[in-house]
Amino acid sequence: MEARLGMGQCWIEKNMRLVGVRDPVRARFGQVTMDSKTWMGWRWGVPAVSQYPLQTGAMAAPGTPPPSASGGGGGEPRQLPELIRLKRDGGHLREADIRNFVHAVIDGRAQDTQIGAMLMAIRLQGMNLEETSVLTRALAESGQQLEWPKAWHQQLVDKHSTGGVGDKVSLVLAPALAACGCKVPMISGRSLGHTGGTLDKLESIPGFGVTQSPEQMLHILEEVGCCIVGQSAKLVPADGILYAARDVTATVDSVPLITASILSKKAVEGLSTLVVDVKFGGAAVFPDQEKARELAKMLVRVGVSLGLKVAAALTAMDNPLGRSVGHTLEVEEALLCLDGAGPPDLRDLVIRLGGAILWLSGQAETQDQGAARVAAALDDGSARRRFQLMLSAQGVDPGLAKALCSGSPTQRRQLLPHAREQEELLAPADGIVECVRALPLARVLHDLGAGRSRAGQPIRPGVGAEVLVDVGQCLSRGTPWLRVHLDGPALSSQQRRTLQGALVLSDRAPFKVPSPFAELVLPPTTAQP
Repeated sequence: MEARLGMGQCWIEKNMRLVGVRDPVRARFGQVTMDSKTWMGWRWGVPAVSQYPLQTGAMAAPGTPPPSASGGGGGEPRQLPELIRLKRDGGHLREADIRNFVHAVIDGRAQDTQIGAMLMAIRLQGMNLEETSVLTRALAESGQQLEWPKAWHQQLVDKHSTGGVGDKVSLVLAPALAACGCKVPMISGRSLGHTGGTLDKLESIPGFGVTQSPEQMLHILEEVGCCIVGQSAKLVPADGILYAARDVTATVDSVPLITASILSKKAVEGLSTLVVDVKFGGAAVFPDQEKARELAKMLVRVGVSLGLKVAAALTAMDNPLGRSVGHTLEVEEALLCLDGAGPPDLRDLVIRLGGAILWLSGQAETQDQGAARVAAALDDGSARRRFQLMLSAQGVDPGLAKALCSGSPTQRRQLLPHAREQEELLAPADGIVECVRALPLARVLHDLGAGRSRAGQPIRPGVGAEVLVDVGQCLSRGTPWLRVHLDGPALSSQQRRTLQGALVLSDRAPFKVPSPFAELVLPPTTAQP
């Protein structure tokens, strides 16, 4: 039955279990509690209490289906095998169906095989906007909604990436935004497919804790301005299960699954603004820019349906971002960028994404002004100081955090876990470095222990590679171009061939590689600056 309560609607199933609440004006969804007098819900982290009592006369007739994003989609939920078969055959899942699947994932009714089958069905048949929006809400509502002081609303911002090789942007951008006055409650993920995970990189720092309670997150945001945490039993637990399953079921590259995973994590953060870094290219989830643009538009549209201001940046991922790939090595390179140095492509992307976030959240008049503020935070050391504070607040010994953030690159290398062996590869011929193909490089490192082949598998944080050349430069035969860090045994002949195939040489003139930042997809009501 359905009860209409002033500006909001709530509905309960026949067993009297409350399913959700919808504000038809703001189109925001959230979890709800209620008694015989009032109801209370969360509009993505902002408490909302009804001023209207729950009256029996306000109830709709028994059997009235609960509303969905388009006003339909109710009815009794189907059994899981029927849901899987329906989606496998290209059918449309109702809201009750999607919520039943998510509930089954959480309470253990869904077997691993059924979860994998449903993910593959969605991967092959897709989901429309309504289905994707419902899945996003259901995942977000599977756990606790984060609540922050109302005075923070405009400052609450975040960035997320679809994943790339050498992508350590979050490690730099979160503290840089905090230094610019933002609050960044970043919920991140682990390695997925051939791409590295932000949490895995941070956990290469001894003592860093990615599991923080909402109360701890609030304290860290008050004191530091940023935190980077993982999903937990309280925060988006359903997505945590599906995320791990996607990694081992070849369902990473699904537009609706990516959209729901990203936005469910961000919806519970109570943000004002989110920018998603959508990668395209040979080492991205989507090699084609047009397919990446499809994902970008879906992210923006679903974000609007949830009441979130979402923009999506399309960025190239053919070459590794920066010069280092691998968890420990990427932390060291992120620290270089926080020193105001580091690879130009990494710094450029951090500054551009940060500029867009400050502009969209109303904290800068233009993207260029926002970018200048982020650049200043990197150059004056304020971003690095925020990173040091974040490390200490999330469990790193304060002495170690200080040494990492104030030491030289050589000193830092002594403080972090590294692989036991190093091997260098030599250029097979003279030429101009046309490309360092990130995908074969990432796959070899994955096989060496930098990634996972099954959910929960431990990784080797010291495994990685340093690219010793720049794209566009002249390279002589016999010059070292790649240094691989591994725990042994030595690289196999096949691994060496694969890595050598990652180096693409040409005979054209030296050139300057363009910025990886290609375009920014904005919400419909936002004008390009």
